[in-house]
Amino acid sequence: MPSKKPTRQSARDAAATSVLAANRAAARKIAVAESCTGGMVCAALTDIAGSSDVFSAGFITYSGAAKQAQLAVSSEILETFGEVSLATAWAMVTGALANSDADVAVAITGIAGPGGGSEKKPVGQVVFARALRGQDPDDYFTQRVQFEGGDRAGIRHAATLFALDLLQPERDALRPSEDIALPA
Repeated sequence: MPSKKPTRQSARDAAATSVLAANRAAARKIAVAESCTGGMVCAALTDIAGSSDVFSAGFITYSGAAKQAQLAVSSEILETFGEVSLATAWAMVTGALANSDADVAVAITGIAGPGGGSEKKPVGQVVFARALRGQDPDDYFTQRVQFEGGDRAGIRHAATLFALDLLQPERDALRPSEDIALPA
């Protein structure tokens, strides 16, 4: 009998369970600021019973106005770089830390499609930021990822798994990175 391919749900649950266990062992709280994933990372974490001792806060800031109001992303950043940019993700993660008691935070902003993309910012482009409380803001991890070959659901799922992985304590040494492409 062929082995059963893991479902998106089981992959998401496994990643969230691992993140919660690792951060619980490190006595850390986590926060998430989401745009294109629309709360999928927060849902993955809170679907796991007992997550409240690790998960501090989630911000679903789909619009530019929400990014400004909830995370203090400046209008200058949004006007200059756009909502899907390294600067916006950096500002989102900064706001997530400032507005929570989390020790580590991740931000996600991107274009899940099927529309909304452009030549410079195609569908599937997702930008991540990761920050630790007390870390020099110049050292926050930021990365632009082009998720290729996926539909809206696939891109959002891949972005959710990528964000969950960034919350692992073993990722603490990450620093700003080059753009990469991954399958959705």
